[in-house]
Amino acid sequence: MDIFSSKSMKIAYFDTFSGISGDMTLGACVSAGVLVDDLRREMTKLDLAGYEIEARHLVRNGMTAVKIDVVISDQPHYHRHLQDILDLIEASGLTARVKKDAQKIFHEIGVAEAKVHNTTLDKVHFHEVGAIDSLVDIVGAAICLEKLGVGAVYSSPVRLGSGGTVKTQHGVMPIPTPATVEILKGYPMVLTEIPEELTTPTGAGFIKALSSGVLSLERLRIEAIGYGAGTKEIPQIPNLLRVMVGELEPGYDHDELVTVETNIDDMNPEIFPFVIERLLSSGAHDAFLIPVLMKKGRPGTLLSVLTDRKNLESVLSIVFRETTTLGVRITPTERRKVKRDVRTVETSFGPTRVKVIVFDGTERIAPEFEECKRIALERNLPLKDVYNTLERELHG
Repeated sequence: MDIFSSKSMKIAYFDTFSGISGDMTLGACVSAGVLVDDLRREMTKLDLAGYEIEARHLVRNGMTAVKIDVVISDQPHYHRHLQDILDLIEASGLTARVKKDAQKIFHEIGVAEAKVHNTTLDKVHFHEVGAIDSLVDIVGAAICLEKLGVGAVYSSPVRLGSGGTVKTQHGVMPIPTPATVEILKGYPMVLTEIPEELTTPTGAGFIKALSSGVLSLERLRIEAIGYGAGTKEIPQIPNLLRVMVGELEPGYDHDELVTVETNIDDMNPEIFPFVIERLLSSGAHDAFLIPVLMKKGRPGTLLSVLTDRKNLESVLSIVFRETTTLGVRITPTERRKVKRDVRTVETSFGPTRVKVIVFDGTERIAPEFEECKRIALERNLPLKDVYNTLERELHG
């Protein structure tokens, strides 16, 4: 029986040529196919009153877009702390995925606000973010992703304005605002000369929390395109967010990483295993050592780390704190890899996790080492026997 099939993955790609905000995200998703009535219906599962969601079509630079407005009633509103917001979402009747995505966005914004304003996470007051319109924007965006049926989110490098100012609850802030820059730290950004707040903290939080990174579109088979409008008319560029929804064809997965390298010749070698462990546990994709011959003929060690750009600061912190190096080399690295998945199948050992590798429509199935080790320990069997048995059953 063929228990595996080669499947493409449906994604949403957010083209932030004019930045991204919460209302632009909702508008783009509605333009791409999410029904406004479905969005309104799902939002009633959140214990939040005093607002209406309105949608209208408009044209900017010849492009038709959807503008979403959250109309707030005149009743008094209260600032909320992060935990209040997380609890409100958790107590809702929304799906587990929507809850998780919305909470991740709020957490990203909360961490940035705490750092910018030199306070603790539990004391952060969500002025703009805690307001009803931003709750609708963030929870609504999570709902839209589920309604679109996407399995992953990607984006272009996020465009930011510069040179202007914007009024906030904390006073007048430079553009881009400190919170926006803090949220996007480590994520690819493009600083423009447009003196407008192209990207808001809400938009930045959406990208940082949910995007898997910047993606080449060469394998995207586009099924739907949507445009969401921002509030302001910007002379330099149409104030729109474009989302493209489609299938990523099986084949190479493509992403942009960074390689961090440094040569070390003056450190106790017993420390290296601890450094590698710290780097891998911090989220680095790979970390390894290579013996090298350094200047003056001294033997040394090359430490090489492969990581996401958004995790770069964490990697640098570990390298500088845990080693004796005084400097590192940082190189953009393009990675291509075949599609890989881990699934559970029935074997003579019971339900067993196996690796499934897909390339050019052909699948290769292999035992998962950690699963083989678990079975060997639980059943007191030689590891090689477990591996060989699974090989025969998977390919017999």
